[in-house]
Amino acid sequence: MARDPKQNPAEPFRKAVAEATRALAEDPDLAVKFSVDPPGMSGQDARLPQVSHRMSDKEVRLARGYGDAFAIRRKHHDAGVHAEYVPQGDVARALFDAMETARIEALATRRMPGVGDNLDAVLSDECKRRGWTPDEPAEIVDAARLLVRSAGSGRALPEIAEGALGGWRETLEQQVSDALGRACAVLDDQRSFARVAWDMIDDMGYGDQLGQRPEESEPDPEEDSEEGDDQAEENQEGGGEQPDDDQAQEDAPPDPESSDESGAEQMMAIEGEDADFSEGMEMLPDEDGAPDEGARPSPPSEADPEYRIFTTEMDEEVTVDELCDPDELERLRGFLDQQLAPYQSVVGRLANRLQRLLLAQQNRAWEFDREEGMLDAGRLARVVANPTTPLSFKVEKDSKFRDTVVTLLIDNSGSMRGRPISIAAISADILARTLERCNVKTEILGFTTRQWKGGAARKAWTEQGRPPLPGRLNDLRHIIYKAADAPWRRARRNLGLMMREGLLKENIDGEALEWAHARLMSRPEQRRILMVISDGAPVDDSTLATNPSNYLEQHLRDVIAMVEKRGAVELLAIGIGHDVTRYYKRAVTITDAEQLAGAMTDQLAALFEADTGSKRRK
Repeated sequence: MARDPKQNPAEPFRKAVAEATRALAEDPDLAVKFSVDPPGMSGQDARLPQVSHRMSDKEVRLARGYGDAFAIRRKHHDAGVHAEYVPQGDVARALFDAMETARIEALATRRMPGVGDNLDAVLSDECKRRGWTPDEPAEIVDAARLLVRSAGSGRALPEIAEGALGGWRETLEQQVSDALGRACAVLDDQRSFARVAWDMIDDMGYGDQLGQRPEESEPDPEEDSEEGDDQAEENQEGGGEQPDDDQAQEDAPPDPESSDESGAEQMMAIEGEDADFSEGMEMLPDEDGAPDEGARPSPPSEADPEYRIFTTEMDEEVTVDELCDPDELERLRGFLDQQLAPYQSVVGRLANRLQRLLLAQQNRAWEFDREEGMLDAGRLARVVANPTTPLSFKVEKDSKFRDTVVTLLIDNSGSMRGRPISIAAISADILARTLERCNVKTEILGFTTRQWKGGAARKAWTEQGRPPLPGRLNDLRHIIYKAADAPWRRARRNLGLMMREGLLKENIDGEALEWAHARLMSRPEQRRILMVISDGAPVDDSTLATNPSNYLEQHLRDVIAMVEKRGAVELLAIGIGHDVTRYYKRAVTITDAEQLAGAMTDQLAALFEADTGSKRRK
């Protein structure tokens, strides 16, 4: 049968890829679409990269590769088993997710070499897109994924991916050599692999972020021994005498940097494996009792009065001018402008779309069939057809567009370093300018800590004898990049500060969210919108090593619940490579920072469209 000359030559290929994807996934209901948007999968929908009529070699390889990747994940991944074993800590969770992806890819590659070739094409493209080279290798999470995939599949990585693994290969192989071999033997059993993945994460030094193992019904003799040791230490803490070695360690000069591990072990002994958050807090002196000598009463969180802060003395809320001199800020802004150039057209189109939506809501409307006003020229035809028809007039009226303020709260933690923080700054730049043109005031805030591993707060805690369960144990840094009332032309250069080396450290999201919410509540606008941009759960090593492992995460949940229950602020979140939907009711997760501008625009557009719809219903 001759091909229809009007048919897109790529159409038969797209149909073949879609059918192959459904067949490989063993899911005939899987909806496969081709789009210019970044590839992704949500529910029953798989979005593959667009294939043009030219059908270039790259387009063909990536379409087949992403189709295979989504199909094998649908076939070999059990979300319930995965959720059962997901660790609590941010880095441990990211490692666990990466290893599960590597398991699926290695298993499919081992069974179907052709699928492995397609997956290699996607991996090579990812390495190029993310700029991984031997000089700029991948971060530890991606390196662990590459190592597990290589070992499990039994085939070499593409040359560019091997370069991205860089020096991590030798380091990780030494750390996880035994567990890696066991993992390769159980690739087809997700539950067994998950258990071995926990061992690998522990071997890599993130065991304190794992939490409690799910399989409590099958105790391990070694775990029983460890629990016995923990119980003995707990008894000693409760009133027994410390061994001489421990006492000598307490009497030694304090060292904040080296005390993390011993602090974590001490707090695990105090908490016990079954202690929960409330039980731990009861061990602190209450406000009517005598507090530890030198400890300062910390202001309670509005969302959770039981939330503790060891000291707020070193916390700071600063403007950009207080952190950076003007010349350095100009240089950093210039660097950000260079990063902005490739995205100018894409982000500009998104901004124009949002601007058209907002201006359409603010435009004036007309009341027709009035007895006086401006002549309605559109209805003159009726008068010409029937001269006895009276003239029709129209009257202009203002639409009821609510006065609005938008706050962008941006995670300035170390895990955002590189492309994510650049894209966040670029997106905030474009969005603030767009909203200002539409008379919507915009505030841009950032949050991080002043130091790694606790800083001055941890030093003070150590000097006071390391009292148990000190609460938040780091020095906050909350940054005001642009105040709501400041015009954009005066705040433009401030976003360059995000490019500064050494600014991004740890993230305590709950207090940052409460801070941003309080600032919004003091605003006079009728409508307040708070958008949070983050790439992970709250993580502060010093705090998590000396408190229950879910201490910061639970406080974040409490703050979110408070904000959403009160309803005075419309809260939404965007997670970069991290599922924030488990925290926020209105949230979206993106897999790549380059999707951020589109996600921000879509979320704000949806809010304003929903507001228009509710007015119409009234």
